[in-house]
Amino acid sequence: MYDDNNIFAKILRGEIPNTTVLEDDSTLAFDDISPQAPVHALVIPKNKYVSLNDFAEKASDAEIANLVRAAVKVADKKGVKEDGYRLLVNIGPNSHQEVPHLHFHVLGGRKLGPMLVKG
Repeated sequence: MYDDNNIFAKILRGEIPNTTVLEDDSTLAFDDISPQAPVHALVIPKNKYVSLNDFAEKASDAEIANLVRAAVKVADKKGVKEDGYRLLVNIGPNSHQEVPHLHFHVLGGRKLGPMLVKG
C-alpha cells in the first residue's frame, strides 16, 4: 500500500525542496541528500508506485520506458554515462528499501567496487 506521507511524495508535492537534475511529465530526478558516491541521484516516477514490482504490474509501457530513459539521461547530465555508472533499485525490506516509493539510484564518479560483500 502506498504511503502518501513518504519523503518522495512530499518532494513531488513541493513540500520538501530538492536539487532537481531532470524533470518531465512522468519522472523527477534529483540529487541524493546523503550521497554514497561523487554522483548519486535518484530517479522516481511521479505516480504512486511502492516498488519495482508494483511499477511493473501497474505502469503503462510509456511510463516504464520513460523511467529507464530518464535514468540514462541523468547519467549523461551528471557526466558518468561514458565512464560507467551503477543503476540500483532496492525492492522490499531484505534489500534495504528505505522509502516506499520506487526509486532508481544513479551512482558514479569513481570506481564503485564489487556490488555485494561476499559472505
